[in-house]
Amino acid sequence: MPASVVAAPAPRFLFDGPPQGPTLVLAHGAGAPMDSPFLAAMAAGLAERGLRVARFEFSYMAARREGAGSKVPDREPELRRAWLAAIAELGGGPRLWIGGKSLGGRIASMIADEAGVRGLVCLGYPFRPPGAAAPAVVKRTAHLRELRTPTLIVQGTRDPFGGPAEVAGYALAAGIRIRWIDDGDHSLVPRKSSGRTAAQNLAEAVAAVAGFVLGGG
Repeated sequence: MPASVVAAPAPRFLFDGPPQGPTLVLAHGAGAPMDSPFLAAMAAGLAERGLRVARFEFSYMAARREGAGSKVPDREPELRRAWLAAIAELGGGPRLWIGGKSLGGRIASMIADEAGVRGLVCLGYPFRPPGAAAPAVVKRTAHLRELRTPTLIVQGTRDPFGGPAEVAGYALAAGIRIRWIDDGDHSLVPRKSSGRTAAQNLAEAVAAVAGFVLGGG
């Protein structure tokens, strides 16, 4: 019988773009891995604009590849430790921009000041779970009031985790910019009836992030 084939473990990081470019480290959302279509497309687009993009996975998602991971994300302290470990492995905060999709960006925002990173990029910030009451909003936004790190949040105008009308009422630090993507959902995908395409919205998001990083925040 032929020897069984064991799948190679996923690499610690996935890299796109020129090694000499400014490095943006991205973590995934709660339910999709670092090589999800959304993050892969973002990384490819940013690489074309001269950024070096490094993607990594939290331990629960990496374990899921081996059939042992939970569908539930790790607890917040573990997620924070994972982010700090990734930053250390890539040379330290002052060399890096960090962020991610949804959960990945939210946890990055919680350690950005501590790590001393150059800037923060959140792709679909989960200001609250859809339909959640005020306490959940406070939990996810309280630290954003005092955030010192230059920050760009790229958010769809139809994002159920936080749209323009409600986000306008949040007390956010002066260094936080929000780039609204017209008719985008939590992954920036528009409705067909809007006359826009997913590719168009993604291109706008890539342009906004590249401009933010290359412009120094």
